[in-house]
Amino acid sequence: MKVRFETTRDGEVAIVPRAEYERLKQLAREAGRSSAPAASGPRRLPKAVLDRIAGGERPIRALRQYRGYEQTELAALAGITQGYLSDVETGKRKGPLALHKKIASALGVSLDLLASFAAASEKAAKKRAARWRKGPRRRGRPPGS
Repeated sequence: MKVRFETTRDGEVAIVPRAEYERLKQLAREAGRSSAPAASGPRRLPKAVLDRIAGGERPIRALRQYRGYEQTELAALAGITQGYLSDVETGKRKGPLALHKKIASALGVSLDLLASFAAASEKAAKKRAARWRKGPRRRGRPPGS
């Protein structure tokens, strides 16, 4: 994104592309709605996003895209590199619980939405490892290690 700064009589201003301005305006509107008293309960997500997650898509990716973040933006909010976020997002790395808390906070969702997926992945990895140990003698490492 190209940003240009100019000094005016009112102070310094940032000039951003129109598409970026519209995206930021939409995010500000959503943030304003979520801070309203009626929204003090659990945040609601669109059915389309929940369908993507229920269909097997990684929650972090689906939520990141719904919120309009690029990986670099979410990574900066979580205090990690874009590459590390990519690995967590795709399931190559799990990441500590503290990281999932930061990501959940940045995405404006409950940790349960991310942690339940991580727990399910962990259970599946344990089952694969148990099957590997019970199976015929194999060389190499068990899956997921």
